This record gives sequence, C-alpha cells and structure tokens, in this order.
Amino acid sequence: MDRLLVMRSFVTVAKVGSFSGAAKILGTSGSLISRHVADLEKQVGVRLVNRTARSVSLTEPGVRYSRFAQRILEEIDDEDAGIAEMHDRPEGSLSIICPKWIGGLDLGDAIAAFSVAHPKITVRFELGGMSDRTYDFLDSGFDVAFHTRDLRDSSVRLKKIASLPFVLCAAESYIGRHGLLTDPNDLAHHDCLVHVNDPVWRIGHGHASTLHKIRNIAFLSNSYIALQKAAVHGRGIALVPHRPAYDDLMSGALRPLLPELPVPARSLYAIFGPAQQAPKKVEVFLDFLTRWFSDNPIPSFQM
Repeated sequence: MDRLLVMRSFVTVAKVGSFSGAAKILGTSGSLISRHVADLEKQVGVRLVNRTARSVSLTEPGVRYSRFAQRILEEIDDEDAGIAEMHDRPEGSLSIICPKWIGGLDLGDAIAAFSVAHPKITVRFELGGMSDRTYDFLDSGFDVAFHTRDLRDSSVRLKKIASLPFVLCAAESYIGRHGLLTDPNDLAHHDCLVHVNDPVWRIGHGHASTLHKIRNIAFLSNSYIALQKAAVHGRGIALVPHRPAYDDLMSGALRPLLPELPVPARSLYAIFGPAQQAPKKVEVFLDFLTRWFSDNPIPSFQM
C-alpha cells in the first residue's frame, strides 16, 4: 500500500464528504477511493469514516487523523515546490572539477568572473583528482566537469564551451644549438617537452595533419606551465596552450615552429548530469562561460 496515496485519498474524502467527489478531484474511481480509505483504516486499526448511502462523515479518530494527514501532505507539497523552485533558480552551491592544466588557464579566469556576476551561487572549484570514468564526478558530488575529449557516454551530457589554441614552439637558444624544425617528422631528432597526458602530437589541420608519438622526451611534466618554462630556458620543443605562452611569444622568448602547419585547437567540453533539464544554476553557468570565451578571444601575434 502506498501510504501517501491513501492518505491523500482520505484527506480529499474528508474535505468533500463523499467518495465520488474525491474520485472526481483525484481523477480516479469512487470504488478505488473507498478501497484506499478501507486500507488506511486497516493500517491504523480504527474506523475513520461513517459510511451511509448518501454521504461520508468522519469519526472522532478520523477528524484527528485527517488533520495529521493534511499537515503531512502540505509539508510534502511545500518541500516539493521548494526543491522545484531551487532547481529553477540560479542560486545555491555549484561544484566544478577539471584537470589541473585546464583550471590553470582561461577557465580559472572565466569561473572567477562567473562567481562575481552571480553572488547567490557559491562556487566550489577543484583542480585535478579526476577519474578516467566520465561519470565519477557525479558520484563525488560535482555538478560539472571539464574535459578536452569528445566523450561518448550516455550517462552524462556534454556541451562544447570553447576552443583552446595550442602552439608548437621553442626558444631561440635551443634553435641555435639544434637547428630549426622544418618538418614534423624531424621531431624524432629533437628534444621534446611533453605533458604526461599528451604523448602524441597532431601537427597540421585536416588532411594535412599527421600524428607523432613523441619518443625523444627530454622533459616530462603534468603542468603545461612547467613545460613552457622549460622551453623558455632552451630545453627543447614544447606543445603548449597559446594563451599562457602569449607573452613569451610576443617578447621573442619563444618562437612558433612550423607556422605553415599550425596544430589543431583543443575543444573545451563541459560535462554534466543526465537529467532531462539541468538545474538553472548549471544552465546559467554554462551559458556564462560560453559567452566569456567568445568575449575574451586569445589575441593573435605576428610570426
């Protein structure tokens, strides 16, 4: 027996004074309402209504129980409405997780700007500690996760937020010692600075692109910033995100390589829960980030 269902049937009978009237309000049959009330009487162990041919009236225990049931149902309805309203309002807590290298780039600035623009949303933003299983962030209590892979997983939903340009580069001091890179295949003969999660480099766009598994690794790190600094110091060739490298590229501390074969940008994806409609705070957050990246393009530089 669904206790709440029969309680709702009983409370409606108490209000209108008949099984048929309650059935009309609840969109069911009078016989089913009568059975609900009988089941409830059996559950509580006392007679709750007096049944006559023309009407239904409450017994003394029925009056008391109807007040109790009405209070319980109103609290449940109020709580349901409050939760639904919270779902539809951009407020509350928002938990976000992403790989360290993404969070240390533009995404950190974008999320900080979002927090200022939406002070009613309390942001929790964590870097690192992400599982390879795409849905684990939900089990860990996060609302949104970020990746640069186009994930195919029916347990989550995905939205592209922006493109993150990368650049192949090296310092003039390295080029002076080892020569200029003129062909992607020559990477096998150069010292390379490699991210632990990015051991295969794609050079060029479309049909002209080629994949290169880097074997001559001179410096390995889980931080693109560390790789960029190693490149500035002349340790080797690095494939790094464009924005943090922009100042070094403009100053000449780093020099772009193979400008005729630029490396493809990485897509930044937001991953969130599988519900048909995301909470308003998540929708507002994703819309804000999409606009932020559109309004804050990475400046170009002359090679």
